[in-house]
Amino acid sequence: MSDHDRIRDAVKLSYGKAVTSAVKRQGSGCCGPSCCGMSGTDPITRDLYGSAEAAAVPSDALAASFGCGNPTALAQLRPGEIVLDLGSGGGIDVLLSAKRVGPGGKAYGLDMTPEMLELARKNQREAGVANAEFLQGAIESIPLPDGSVDVVVSNCVINLSPDKGQVLREAFRVLRPGGRFAVSDIVLRKPLPSTVKSSIEAWSGCIAGALEERTYQELLAAAGFVDIGIEPTRVYTREDADEIVGANSCCGGGEMNFDPADIDGAIMSAFVRAVKPR
Repeated sequence: MSDHDRIRDAVKLSYGKAVTSAVKRQGSGCCGPSCCGMSGTDPITRDLYGSAEAAAVPSDALAASFGCGNPTALAQLRPGEIVLDLGSGGGIDVLLSAKRVGPGGKAYGLDMTPEMLELARKNQREAGVANAEFLQGAIESIPLPDGSVDVVVSNCVINLSPDKGQVLREAFRVLRPGGRFAVSDIVLRKPLPSTVKSSIEAWSGCIAGALEERTYQELLAAAGFVDIGIEPTRVYTREDADEIVGANSCCGGGEMNFDPADIDGAIMSAFVRAVKPR
């Protein structure tokens, strides 16, 4: 098995477990469960949606949100647009996007995890949202035609891909000329120690798979994007790192063999935007 396949399988397994835990209200964390009696959610997923947004979706969609931002609020979606959410999970960003683009638009969600897709479709039925569709597949191979969407969003998922360049090339392919790439993601402000990068558990905890800011910009440019920007929405402290690492290990995620001090100030949630030229 290749390293790419190994990482992808680990992430898929983590998400499958996470959705089961989340809908049982055991808590949720970035790309995996935060349990062990901890209150609320971890510092990455905490307080991402306003009260009006939370009230607009089923409670299970909110409980199974493992994101690091609120891309639908930042993407400035317009009525009639076609939106694609990469790694749509329990469907919260798809359902919110569908409401923003209205009945003349549509929101697609793409996810590789069967448990997530089952929950997302259940949430769609409960929300009564007709202009949404959930697709199964990998974000490295999007099952949509060239130039078929206006906006690509994603929420703390691209950082988990073992081939991020391919994800960005696929996003560029499916966007129409003038289309927008508008994602929330985990981004590095400085290099991480090798002990972090070598931990497979850290991939499913949204840490080791993240790109450095300059590399992210370079990959977007190489894919063909212009008007690239990365805007920090939160920079994580040593205290945040302690909470993230502790949540992973206590919930059966395995021991992360590095000191949380190593990632103090090195990681941020960010809004990443770019445009496909006309």
